[in-house]
Amino acid sequence: MLNNFRESLKPHLEKIGGGFASTGLSPNFWTSVGLVFAFACSIAYGLNQHIQYAFILGGILLLVSGFFDVVDGQVARVTKKTSKKGGFLDSVFDKVAEVAIFLGILIGNFTEPYLVFLAITMSLLVSYSRSRAESLGVKLQGIGIGERAERLLVIAILGMIPGMMPYAVIIVIIISAITFVQRVIVTAKNIHD
Repeated sequence: MLNNFRESLKPHLEKIGGGFASTGLSPNFWTSVGLVFAFACSIAYGLNQHIQYAFILGGILLLVSGFFDVVDGQVARVTKKTSKKGGFLDSVFDKVAEVAIFLGILIGNFTEPYLVFLAITMSLLVSYSRSRAESLGVKLQGIGIGERAERLLVIAILGMIPGMMPYAVIIVIIISAITFVQRVIVTAKNIHD
């Protein structure tokens, strides 16, 4: 859903990409920076029992991680350094980051463990369904209401409100499940044996 909105932001995103590209640092470097912030977010969430306002710090770090997830792709486009290796690393690092974030939520005891398990399972199924469909020639970018950006925004923003993290996790489960079903249906309709 947000990927469709991203098109209208393209001129602004290109400026951001140009600014970060001027540092001379590679897109893979910025991908790694995003992953580091995701790990920092996970640690902040995990320390929820010990640090007051850990949920706010975690949310801010998650938003910063998401920002660098946009930066890496923009730098690659601006510098014309898009590559299969970069795309692969970006995709894998995104999944590692997402698992780490949910692990932090689990360790921080924000909600019931089974809800965290369902959220990460459904999130990974959304990503897997897209990956598998695209390997069969079916494009799924922009299909579904719960792509990665939406899921992490729900966690980051709603999770910064005291007591709302359990509801954020439940919303992630719901939008991920809807997206998974949408992607299965679209893929099934577009596969030609």
